[in-house]
Amino acid sequence: MASTPPPGCNKNIDSDYYLLCDTEQAWGIVLETLATAGVIVTISFMLLLLIFTGKVQDSTKRSMIPIYFLFLLGTLGIFSLTFAFIIKLNVRTGPTRFFLFGVLFALCFSCLLTHAFNLVKLVRGKAPFCYLVLLVIAISLTVVQIIIAIVYVVVTVARQNMNFTQMSPEQRNMDFVMLLIYVLLLMALTFLVSMFTFCGTYKGWKRHGAHIYVTGLFSIAIWVVWITMLMRGNPELKKQPIWDDPVISIALVSNGWVFLMMYMVPEFCFFTSPRNPEDYPPENYSCQPKLMKQSFGMENQAYIKEETTTGPGYNGDTRYVPHSAHFQMESLKPQQEFSIPRPKTWVSPYKNYTGGQGTK
Repeated sequence: MASTPPPGCNKNIDSDYYLLCDTEQAWGIVLETLATAGVIVTISFMLLLLIFTGKVQDSTKRSMIPIYFLFLLGTLGIFSLTFAFIIKLNVRTGPTRFFLFGVLFALCFSCLLTHAFNLVKLVRGKAPFCYLVLLVIAISLTVVQIIIAIVYVVVTVARQNMNFTQMSPEQRNMDFVMLLIYVLLLMALTFLVSMFTFCGTYKGWKRHGAHIYVTGLFSIAIWVVWITMLMRGNPELKKQPIWDDPVISIALVSNGWVFLMMYMVPEFCFFTSPRNPEDYPPENYSCQPKLMKQSFGMENQAYIKEETTTGPGYNGDTRYVPHSAHFQMESLKPQQEFSIPRPKTWVSPYKNYTGGQGTK
């Protein structure tokens, strides 16, 4: 005999989908509304990212576009996965929950960690990664969680003919959390690396590190709460498994909005800003000696060498040329007199001539 549908649901709807329309248990309707809004906003951000690509003047920010797109793709999947937890656990939603939850979060945190690695180099004046290297790092970090999920879902569950609906709530929750150990590691690394972005000379990139830091901080808080409730809170309150799906659904929606509001919105604010020369080292920075000690008042060694030959107690006659100390010094002969002689007064031979008058 078919069960009576709750208020707000049609008679033709399967009982697994009652929470999508049940007005008595409003948490399903509220969460699906927030998840739908998140899907719309995320798709809008993806379209804006494609539109603003040609307006980005900074090549470093332009190389981050593939990482932003992957991050938004993972966020879109997180909002969409919420519906798999609002719908009751069955043969179809069980593998979807266990496989996609960790993979989608691993993709988002891998993008954040890749961005943090790039910022650590930029704040220290080093050359950033190109977009291909950034893509390889983000995808490689995500593939690890994909392998872990495939091993569990395909090997453990399929070979042992275990159905997720037949597992006890305690065992199911334990396996669910154990599958997310790698995601927790990525989250912790992202938070740690983001703190290193505050240690550098070029302060313009530190605000991007602050976006990652705040996002990681809020994400850690959300994960601590929902894992604690799932493993300890619900059993002690004797609400297991009634509250299990709402707890995970709330974690999905809240973390998805944290990704959008704490990371993507601030990044979009600086996305099309012009290139600031103060955020980069000078063009000839790599050619400048970096191990030379800068000390004021140090005398040139060439001058010191000359002082030993021209200083007090030296009887030679070596001339000192102050601006040519790097040339070979020579002993010069005493300077000769090359001045033009002053003309002498000419004495007239007729000075003593008396005009024919003789002397008496």
